[in-house]
Amino acid sequence: MTMAAVTQQMSSLPSGLRICTTAPDILYLPELVFGGLVWILVASTYVSPINPQGWVMFVSVFCFVMTFLWLIIFAFGAHKNSSAWATADFIYHLIAVTFYLSASVILANVTIFWKSFTSVELLFKYYQIDIAAVVFSFIATLLYFIHCILSAARWKSF
Repeated sequence: MTMAAVTQQMSSLPSGLRICTTAPDILYLPELVFGGLVWILVASTYVSPINPQGWVMFVSVFCFVMTFLWLIIFAFGAHKNSSAWATADFIYHLIAVTFYLSASVILANVTIFWKSFTSVELLFKYYQIDIAAVVFSFIATLLYFIHCILSAARWKSF
């Protein structure tokens, strides 16, 4: 692919099945998968302390729903290739990466706290689930970060 083709691809917003083949939009599906895994894992564990875990749940549910809506908007071409949508895409992903980074750090901190209680068998199971949630949360953070950087590049090329 030539540089001109890449520049042309980055200066327009895809619609339809093209969202599954263009950067950064190809990241919507992995964001949904890993964000959904965080949501499921945190929901299936012992939620304590409530406030930090509540923030993690809010972030995972909020980002899952918003990313799904964003995917639908792009898939149906409702953006009409407007530069305002490119700006909104960048801003949304900047907010998402900020939210996910804060939630990931909080979740990691809670998981470290629970490590001292792993002698109880049931709590050890929750500790293992929390470790998986932390890993998936940081992967989701990385995906949103990459999407944010690529969205910024696309927004700049508009």
